[in-house]
Amino acid sequence: MTAPNPPLRAMIVDDEPLARRRLRSLLADESEVEIIGEYGNGRDAVQAIRDTKPDLVFLDIQMPELDGFGVVREVGAAEMPAVVFVTAFDEYALKAFEVHAFDYLLKPVDRERFASTLRRARAKARGDDARSLSDRLEALLGELGGRRQEPQRLPIRKDGRIFLVKPEDIDWLEADGNHVRVHVGKESHLIRETLSNLESRLPDRIFMRIHRSTMVNIARIREIQPWFQGDYVLLLTDGTRLTSGRSYRDRVRSLFEQV
Repeated sequence: MTAPNPPLRAMIVDDEPLARRRLRSLLADESEVEIIGEYGNGRDAVQAIRDTKPDLVFLDIQMPELDGFGVVREVGAAEMPAVVFVTAFDEYALKAFEVHAFDYLLKPVDRERFASTLRRARAKARGDDARSLSDRLEALLGELGGRRQEPQRLPIRKDGRIFLVKPEDIDWLEADGNHVRVHVGKESHLIRETLSNLESRLPDRIFMRIHRSTMVNIARIREIQPWFQGDYVLLLTDGTRLTSGRSYRDRVRSLFEQV
C-alpha cells in the first residue's frame, strides 16, 4: 500500500487581515494542507520562507514597502516554493501570470475559483521540478521588470466592492502612512499602496510628484502661485490648494518655464 502524501505546508502572505482570514477559512476545509504561517508584510515573509521552506505560498502582490514581486526577488527565484499570486486587480500582471503558467486568485477570493486553483497548485508543488519553477519565475520577473507597465485602471476597494478608476480621472493623491488617499472629484478613497510605489507605476505624462506626500494630475492644475522660500501653491480646477515641497520645486517650475 502506498503511503499517503504528507500535508502540503502552506504560507499566507497578505497585509490585509480580512484577506488572510478568508484564505485561512478556505484552507480549513482542506485536510491535505497545513498552514505553517501567516505574515502581514513582505519583509517578514522573506525571512519566513527562507527559514521554514514551505511547499506553497499564497502571495499578495500589492503590499506596501515590499510587494509580492519584491518578495520573490529577495528570496530568489531558485529558492521560491510553488506560488499562488493574490491580487485585487492588475491587468498587466494577470496577463503575465497566464503567459508563464502561474496560478492566481482575484480578491475577493471566490470559493469555487479557490478550489480549482488549489488543485493545480497542489499538483505543481508535488511534481513541478525546481528548475522549471525557477525559470518561469525569472521569466515572469523579467517581463514585469523593475517598473511595471502603467495600469490602465487603478483598483479601489469600497463597501466590499472593487471599483476600477482610470488614472486620468484622478485629481490628486496624498500619502497616508503606508496607504494613499486618492481624490477623484468630490470623493476620496484610501488604498493599500505607498506613494512611491504608485509614482513608479503611474504615467509621468499625467502625474507629477510635488511634495514627499503629494502627487497631482498635471491637467488639473489651474494656477501656480509663488510661495515662501521658493515654494509654490498650486490651485486645482476644483479649488483645492496644494503646496510644493523644497525638493520638488524644480519640477513645478518646469511647468511654467515651458510656457
